[in-house]
Amino acid sequence: MEGLIFRIGVKSFYQTNPEQAYELYKITRDLAEIQSTDLVYDLYTGTGTIANFVARQARQVIGVEYVPEAIEDAKINAQINGITNTLFFAGDMKKVLDAQFVATHGQPDVLITDPPRAGMDKEVIDVIRLAKPHRIVYVSCNAATQARDLALLMDEYQIDVVQPVDMFPHTHHVENVVRLTRKA
Repeated sequence: MEGLIFRIGVKSFYQTNPEQAYELYKITRDLAEIQSTDLVYDLYTGTGTIANFVARQARQVIGVEYVPEAIEDAKINAQINGITNTLFFAGDMKKVLDAQFVATHGQPDVLITDPPRAGMDKEVIDVIRLAKPHRIVYVSCNAATQARDLALLMDEYQIDVVQPVDMFPHTHHVENVVRLTRKA
């Protein structure tokens, strides 16, 4: 992907359709509208594929993932690609991402989230609301849990773009990418 090489371990998740994964990541990056001064959080970063893919545009990208082996791959992926503006943290998202984490690492300008099918825990959404990123890009393979999570953000955010990506042609499975911007 644009010259990037990714190591994906056996305990790590990666999109099974690599050609469409590239399209998904390009759409995610485009919708994020990352500027060179932006701090980006990448929640559920996995092996850091999105974090490393968008790092060239950002001041810094911070990835959080609950699978320690995936975070080790994310760190290796940054290293083998010469990416020096990423930080990766392993642990239960609702325990790692808290008010202290945001106070320590900074308020994100952009937040990208690509949670598992179950979506995000309410505690994670509460911290996102507390962090007040200008833009959120929510990638999901489960429209029902994505809609549930988005409903919890609608007081502070508005949906600008919804873009499905056909990951498995000739099936009903899609990844859905939604961009939200903070209301004035």
